[in-house]
Amino acid sequence: MASSNEPLPLEYRRYQLTRMYQGLHAMEQAPAPTTDDWRVVSDAVNLMETLVAEMKVCEDSSGLLMDAITALALAGKRNMAGGAIRMDGAGIQAVRAILSDYADLLDVLPARTMIRCHRLTEKRLHELLDGKRKPHDVEITSL
Repeated sequence: MASSNEPLPLEYRRYQLTRMYQGLHAMEQAPAPTTDDWRVVSDAVNLMETLVAEMKVCEDSSGLLMDAITALALAGKRNMAGGAIRMDGAGIQAVRAILSDYADLLDVLPARTMIRCHRLTEKRLHELLDGKRKPHDVEITSL
């Protein structure tokens, strides 16, 4: 049973954030970032979207979430067109800010809330794959 008042165990948080930041680092600097790098970064942004839009446990008053979604969508499309999975400077800044906010939330939100966030995000991704899209959704299925 996940705690209703304590965050996820530190080792879980550290592992998840390490993977996400490694993916972002690869997208920024690696000679050939992989689709796995893109996926773990996209996971962070998708989870943050769930926390903001669906669960309403935080706000995105600056609009960086949509900027991060757009940056990752463009990086995915660039890859599908034969290019490297890269983002422009503004996209990198937006994604980095969203990852930082996500890390802050992981430190304070109860484990139960984060598990619910993961489940809702997974459900939403399945709905996307089933064709149930929202106006702002960007679907890249070939990565």
